Amino acid sequence: VQLVESGGGLVQPGGSLRLSCAASGFTFSSYTMNWYRQAPGKEREFVAGISNDGSTNYTDSVKGRFTISRDNARSTVYLQMNSLKVEDTADYYCQTTWKSSNYWGRGTQVTVSP
Repeated sequence: VQLVESGGGLVQPGGSLRLSCAASGFTFSSYTMNWYRQAPGKEREFVAGISNDGSTNYTDSVKGRFTISRDNARSTVYLQMNSLKVEDTADYYCQTTWKSSNYWGRGTQVTVSP
């Protein structure tokens, strides 16, 4: 299993970014995919998840601003982030659980700063 994130960067408050996570090594369409983030000095936290049937869930702090989606033909999961806030600054990680093991990408850095 390999997960590779991309799309991070530096953005001003109120701006937008779209993160991507390209997956390989497993039957992507059959598994729930999640985004987590870890801010400096803080624990990693769940951000958003999308199940194999397309149902989604979000942590409260991003509801209405972030949208998770998936493209099974491309084995890719996305996180569209709008109305970004300084407190969204973190390393963002893609995650899935396959055969009872958790797999993580290396992360992509998002910095929201004036």
